[in-house]
Amino acid sequence: MGGGARLERIHLRRWPEEVPCRRARLARSCCREPAVPWTHVSAMLPVGVPLACPGPSVLVLLQLLLSPTSAFFPNIWSLLAAPGSVTHQDLTEEAALNVTLQLFLEQPPPGRPPLCLQDFLGHTLLADDLFAAYFGPGAPSRRFRAALGEVSRANAAQDFLATSKNDPDLHFDAERLDQARERLAGALRETLVAAGAQDHTLARQRLGAALHALQDFYSHSNWVELGKQQPHPHLLWPRRRELWTLAQVDDPTCSDCEEPSCPGNLLSSSLLTSGYFGTHPPKPPGKCSHGGRFDLSSAQPPRGGINKDSMAPGFSPHHALHPQAAQLALLASIQALNLLRGRLGDKGFSRLLDLTTASSLSFVLDTTGSMGEEINAAKIQARRIMEQRRGGPMEPASYVLVPFHDPGFGPVFTTSDPHTFWQRLNEIQALGGGDEPEMCLSALELALLHTPPLSDIFVFTDASPKDAFLTNRIESLAQERRCRVTFLVTEDPSRVQGRTRREVLSPLRFEPYEAVALASGGEVIFTKDQHIQDVAAIVGDSMSALVTLPLDPPTLVPGRPSVFSVDGLLRKLTVRVHGKVCGFRIRSPAGVSQDHEEGMGALGHTRRFGQFWLVTMADPPETGIWEIQVTAEDTPRVRVQAQTSLDFLFHFGVPMEDGPHPGLYSLAQPVAGLPTQLLVEVIGLGSRGSPEEDPPHFSHAVLRRLPEGTKLGQVPLAPKGPAERGLLSASLPPALLSAPGAFALELVGQGRRRPEPAQGCAPALLRSSSPSGAQRPPGFLDPGQQGRAQPPCRQLLRLPRCGAQDVCAP
Repeated sequence: MGGGARLERIHLRRWPEEVPCRRARLARSCCREPAVPWTHVSAMLPVGVPLACPGPSVLVLLQLLLSPTSAFFPNIWSLLAAPGSVTHQDLTEEAALNVTLQLFLEQPPPGRPPLCLQDFLGHTLLADDLFAAYFGPGAPSRRFRAALGEVSRANAAQDFLATSKNDPDLHFDAERLDQARERLAGALRETLVAAGAQDHTLARQRLGAALHALQDFYSHSNWVELGKQQPHPHLLWPRRRELWTLAQVDDPTCSDCEEPSCPGNLLSSSLLTSGYFGTHPPKPPGKCSHGGRFDLSSAQPPRGGINKDSMAPGFSPHHALHPQAAQLALLASIQALNLLRGRLGDKGFSRLLDLTTASSLSFVLDTTGSMGEEINAAKIQARRIMEQRRGGPMEPASYVLVPFHDPGFGPVFTTSDPHTFWQRLNEIQALGGGDEPEMCLSALELALLHTPPLSDIFVFTDASPKDAFLTNRIESLAQERRCRVTFLVTEDPSRVQGRTRREVLSPLRFEPYEAVALASGGEVIFTKDQHIQDVAAIVGDSMSALVTLPLDPPTLVPGRPSVFSVDGLLRKLTVRVHGKVCGFRIRSPAGVSQDHEEGMGALGHTRRFGQFWLVTMADPPETGIWEIQVTAEDTPRVRVQAQTSLDFLFHFGVPMEDGPHPGLYSLAQPVAGLPTQLLVEVIGLGSRGSPEEDPPHFSHAVLRRLPEGTKLGQVPLAPKGPAERGLLSASLPPALLSAPGAFALELVGQGRRRPEPAQGCAPALLRSSSPSGAQRPPGFLDPGQQGRAQPPCRQLLRLPRCGAQDVCAP
């Protein structure tokens, strides 16, 4: 996929050849019947669809794809070459949304009224709206959209990777239809095996590859030209049944065609065939080509081709049949996902597509003899989270526990049952040890490997890491897994008494924790034994939909206030201050101030736990520029957080024009020297938000170097499609990416109805390859170089910059 998930694409409208009608009357008789009969569509629905609402008990969402590209084209970036086409990305995301809605209709949410199909008729279906209807207003769809993005990118990659782009068995090319069917079935089996083994990243990759091949069948073969109006009955899970009467090697299939459009070049009306692409394998005499400007075989008689990848004659000789091919490919994709759902069960399928609003929860615990208070704090915090979130949409999807000491660490314990997790956690005791350092990072690595992406990991320890050499690897892994790591350390880094030490330890010994926290969007909190339970409870609350507001300047300067900005979409604003603090003062945009004294103040409620302060501001917070000034003996730590319904994902990609189809090859990070596109997907805009909200319109992306906060450059953002999609793109000049290093990504704009500034930020990390590396396939780095992707933060508004100390939370 060349960009974020286009999740609104199931737009309830008719195909171009059908008579238009008002969307509110879609299910009525004002339009002609679609090419796929209603009886077929309704047959795809299990009996359990709610019947309490009036209207058709069918997923009329199946009826229409959005504005559509080429085999099919890989992703929305291909639309630049063939506007008005349906892409692999479109088909994949629309099919997933259809099956997700079907699952939500059949499985009413606990404690909430069942969904009504009628509520979705006449609307563009958005993941945000779907999750809000099922889980409740403001329920985040980020995990689902991120998982779906993995599937879509794996789908599109089939047209870009050297190992797959020219393999006819992966694209139903060159009349190798039986072989392609076996490869398709194999990819689906691999999806099931990987999902059963809880390797959902691999499962999504194999699912993307399977859907690409399945969708290609309807564009690359003559199934549509044979007059078929339903998906092939034996293409999925073949059981020794004949695919069809296949054209043999000596059967001529195409006549010569000199024009870009070749509507009548097929010779047989009964034999199933597909076109040849390129020179491997060579096209036999009389056979059809794939066709289009990238196909070398189409210059050999018989010229022309039969692909229906796009609406553009220059790419697709049978372009007029593109809508029919896309419709069948969508229905077949829905069938494939329903088959997987049947094999995996609703629970397994939900995990495959991450149909949840909650992250998983992981604890990494130091179990040496001095850790009694910390282990008790971890137990209390885990119990608190489980009780508060039990049965609700934010209940953790899974739990991970990794103990460590010296020299041992592990084993890993994982479960989805909170009671089982609590029993295992309750068995942990502080025994032995007592010296420093410990194997903390080794245990954290295990936790990262076993924790699902977009989750929280809490590390409880009172010692520095013995395995600091793992720091770079842990940073990379945390960014790859997009997990936020928070360290609760019950040793002041300046303290020299306490544990027994076998060696003289550097005062910088906790720097590896700082580096991992910075890379993951987490933090390091130093506290005392008597306060660890209260501090852990406060930090545990950050699992909710909180964002970290960056400060300007990012590092507090003595005698100079730092500022942060609050927008009208932010709620539940809190300020956390910890360190050797003598005092602090917070000033609102209206000039009202409150100091460090405990209790209720003019702005909110202040609580103190040793050297840790928490200020909870009155809700809703005043919008505008706030100030905080801190007096301390050391460099204090300040973290400002708030809740918001907005969030965003982002991707990088390199345009590909020399493969079978144009598109954008997705990268985990930008690579210096390559023309790079930035794609941002804003989450939480929805199409049916409350009328009093004024969702922002983002116009520019700003890159700032971390940790200094200096501005690297600014690029304009261009919207892609309807505003409610929240999909934006920008071209990043090579000069902007010339210097390797960490940078922060910001979105700048304003409200749509009110001219109020708006800004969002996300940390990112750039590691560039050498010029020679830039000539390699996108995404490959030189030996020894690290390619690391940084997780995006939640959407922030009117924030001046992303700082080094208070990095946006993932």
